[in-house]
Amino acid sequence: MSAGKHVFITGGASGIGLAIGKYFATKGYVVTLSDVNGDTLAGAARSLEGEGIRVNCHVMDVTNQSQVDALPEQMETPIDILINNAGIQHVSPLEDFPEDRWKLLIDIMLTAPAMLTRALLPSMRQRGYGRIINVGSIHSLVASPYKSAYVAAKHGLLGFAKTVALETGDTDITINTLCPSYVLTPLVENQIADQARTNGISEDEVVKDIMLAPMPKKAFIQFEELAETALFLASPQARNITAQAIVIDGGWTAR
Repeated sequence: MSAGKHVFITGGASGIGLAIGKYFATKGYVVTLSDVNGDTLAGAARSLEGEGIRVNCHVMDVTNQSQVDALPEQMETPIDILINNAGIQHVSPLEDFPEDRWKLLIDIMLTAPAMLTRALLPSMRQRGYGRIINVGSIHSLVASPYKSAYVAAKHGLLGFAKTVALETGDTDITINTLCPSYVLTPLVENQIADQARTNGISEDEVVKDIMLAPMPKKAFIQFEELAETALFLASPQARNITAQAIVIDGGWTAR
């Protein structure tokens, strides 16, 4: 059922987005990776091509409304599956949190998924099929100190998905949110250094005593776990899974 299905992934030049895009491409999907950094995106595509995997590239700033609105017209084939993955982080106590940085995190990780969904819903409705997958976080469900903007944005994705699910219940469109605990991405590697500095401890202590401490499994989530879960959510067999937080947390929320 994947033949002809077009997957569009934001933040696709590295980390989770790139890994999911690579996995979908190997399963026969048409994949478009999008990122604000054109050079990094082109490098990622060349690397995949060296492995015999072909993807399309689309440079876009998800906070630029005109670029978002223009997206459907710029695609050669309609987008069937939207994966809202783009994200950044800033670690700081709220009283020291720069206002512009706080707003940027919300714009990238909450407003952008909403506006991209808004832009693509008409064509999904017209074709009677669509899958929207938000890459949330364990922080869609729980909080950590010094991450107020990130936690607020990731929590917001769940409410957003519930609302869109109600609005699309009359057609074969679903929207769900992946909620992994820590995945060892460049973003998380930067967080390790930030947390060490903020908490006054070593990076090894951040990993052991902060990141993995709440997880009974004591292990970072692997890219393939997220990619395989996203693949199922994108399938026709998942037509009645919508508005859900798909938690991949090594047992974190069992406590």
